[in-house]
Amino acid sequence: MDLYHRSSWCAQILEETNVHKTNQNMEKGMNFFWHHLFVVFVFATLLSGKSTIEVVTTLPDLREIAKEIGGEKVSVFSIAKGYQDPHYVDAKPSYIIKLRKADLFIQVGLDLEVGWVQTLLEGARNKKILWGGDGYVNASKGVTLLQVPNIDPTKLRAEGDIHIYGNPHYWLDPENAKIIAENIYIGLVRIAPDDEGYFQENKRQFISRLDQEISKWTLMMEPYGGRKIIAFHNSWPYFENRFGIQIAGFVEPKVGISPSPKHIKSTIDSMKRENIRIIIISPYYSKKIPERIAKEVGGVVVELAPSVEGMIGISNYFDLFDYNLRQLIDAFKKFDDEKSAGSGD
Repeated sequence: MDLYHRSSWCAQILEETNVHKTNQNMEKGMNFFWHHLFVVFVFATLLSGKSTIEVVTTLPDLREIAKEIGGEKVSVFSIAKGYQDPHYVDAKPSYIIKLRKADLFIQVGLDLEVGWVQTLLEGARNKKILWGGDGYVNASKGVTLLQVPNIDPTKLRAEGDIHIYGNPHYWLDPENAKIIAENIYIGLVRIAPDDEGYFQENKRQFISRLDQEISKWTLMMEPYGGRKIIAFHNSWPYFENRFGIQIAGFVEPKVGISPSPKHIKSTIDSMKRENIRIIIISPYYSKKIPERIAKEVGGVVVELAPSVEGMIGISNYFDLFDYNLRQLIDAFKKFDDEKSAGSGD
């Protein structure tokens, strides 16, 4: 091999060696990059999972109060929607998955959800959120219950769809939200004791705002204390008790029982006799019969939201009472104005 070809051959060997070394260095660099990226990803995932408490509630009202107390430490999901009848909710497989992953489960109790909650809990197989577990909260604990039946339990069915422990719609008295908040606070502390101070401060702020709003709502309703109305279904005794109105009767003759023609006539006669012009109803009930009654007495049917998100624009617990009280007050004012105009004042 001549000198020229020997030089070319050596140069080629040197170039290939340098390229090989460069490729090795690049490969080592990429391996280093991906290794560290993986470590960062795993660390972030573990940190994120540890810091968030997964909470499932039966109603959106409980969800909103849990968010107030838990703040950024919780992720909260409500099974029922605010426009649904909470007695009847489909037990979907997706709810079972949510409950299986839950750290805390909060329910109204008092047999409100008896038709669907047990099926979901059995499907989830999550022992920590069952009754007696650290992740179980019955929000009714400590609430002064209304309409607790005082009759032979074997005769309850004859009285309609009666709840044996008392009326379960206690969240419709905002004072009871303080008790609900306390129950949720206790449950969260069991799950995350290191965050007790954080939850306690959130609870304090929530109750402080609640006191201010209750004072405002009470003042709003003061001119209408003692006013009589009719309700379609017996969902409102706590609301009635808090705000001083009087529910003088129901479109349903017994809870969950459709009215007969005789009962409809009796309701119309009673409303005319007592000059009652307002019928309140939740959005998941048919308005056909209430509107027929209202037409006969020159009255109006007022839809009230039984829960957060029950009507458009009600996105939190405070909105719920702002909306419902405004609807009632507007109806009272309408008939007061008509009465004043009719008397020539």
